[in-house]
Amino acid sequence: MRWRSRAALGVPALLALLLLVVPLLALLAQADWRRIPSDLATPTVLPALRLSLTTTSITAALCVLLGTPLAWLLARSNHPATTWLRALLTVPLVLPPVVGGVALLLTWGRNGLIGSHLAPFGVQIPFTTVAVVLAETFVAMPYYVLAVEGSMRGLDTRLESVARTLGASDLRYLRTVAIPLVLPGIAGGLALAWARALGEFGATITFAGNFQGRTQTLPLLVYVELEGDPAVATSISIMLLAVSVLVLGLLRGRWLR
Repeated sequence: MRWRSRAALGVPALLALLLLVVPLLALLAQADWRRIPSDLATPTVLPALRLSLTTTSITAALCVLLGTPLAWLLARSNHPATTWLRALLTVPLVLPPVVGGVALLLTWGRNGLIGSHLAPFGVQIPFTTVAVVLAETFVAMPYYVLAVEGSMRGLDTRLESVARTLGASDLRYLRTVAIPLVLPGIAGGLALAWARALGEFGATITFAGNFQGRTQTLPLLVYVELEGDPAVATSISIMLLAVSVLVLGLLRGRWLR
């Protein structure tokens, strides 16, 4: 009976693993490994790589600076509205990326909710590098906030009570007690957010366009190369896969231990 129960769990688990792993193996198997160095040396790859690393680094910094206080407020709040706020925060996780790009365009565009007030001052955000950062932040920050909030909700509330007794403010408690204790959650959330920003495509191409050297990140370059030279697209995809696995494996593995 025991082997039957294990088989009942093991078979669907194996199928789930295959659904996730086989496409990655197919990517590696179909690649022309001898071409990868020359493919990655093409003139379009380096600007896209530089732009991707720059924008994702800025996105990661924004996630930490803006997302950490938000995660803290969500973790310590018991107000009924917090549930709806948390649900609203998760919308970008399930929203089609193209729809997110349209929403950003209607917010920051020339006739957008905020962009219409910036246009008279000559400030134009769509189809610029700033738009890339905004698109990546829009899709990546929920991953960070939810991960950090989960870690902060696990903090012993007695620590905050002791800190208040000693006269510590919320900001000081967060800086000196809470953040050091939830560093594994912060590192894990940051790794997920950075990897998500690195792979962002739909919102970026809708809101920022696909202009080489200005808004063309690596995923957008893969899209272009699929029509021109699929082998180059495969090489870039393998590089993105390697970078993502390296970041998630090293950063999350190190801190979560």
